[in-house]
Amino acid sequence: MSKLIKGSLNQGGAVVENVWHTVLNDEELEVALTQAKAIVVSLSLWLEQREVLLKAKLELGIQLEPADDPAAIAQDLAHFKLIAIDFPQFADGRGYSIARLVRERYGYTGELRAVGDVLRDQIYYMLRVGFDSFLLAERKSDEQSVAAVLSAYKDFSVNYQTSFEQKQPLFRRRAAAGAGA
Repeated sequence: MSKLIKGSLNQGGAVVENVWHTVLNDEELEVALTQAKAIVVSLSLWLEQREVLLKAKLELGIQLEPADDPAAIAQDLAHFKLIAIDFPQFADGRGYSIARLVRERYGYTGELRAVGDVLRDQIYYMLRVGFDSFLLAERKSDEQSVAAVLSAYKDFSVNYQTSFEQKQPLFRRRAAAGAGA
């Protein structure tokens, strides 16, 4: 079973139960509407079944693929408790850009989840652009172990650049601290 890790850079991470069911087609949607409490749908399914999904008494999430444009859901963000962004390969960095756009340009404040080929070495940088949960695929490698992923939250103690959670670069934070002394 896949492991779900949630948390922020400030709070650290923890393993939690994944209550979300991913729905990729109309047949799965019919079953999910009667049995699930929280579903994640693809962008295409959302666009096709938007009215049906809005009438359902479910918590809604959406999964964006690397080629999906987050502008397509910008007006609908209030309907989603979760946005999952797929990383089909660890070398495909488009998900970082999508995450940053969703958080900073469109102001999404709900759960932002990385799914797919998410590796331990990427976790810290994903946290910096706004991800706060990671659905880890089953792997045999130690690189993907839960303990290794949780340790990624502590990789660096100081960040020079701005990020989703840190709005000022280090030199401005230091200058502000020096001005108050």
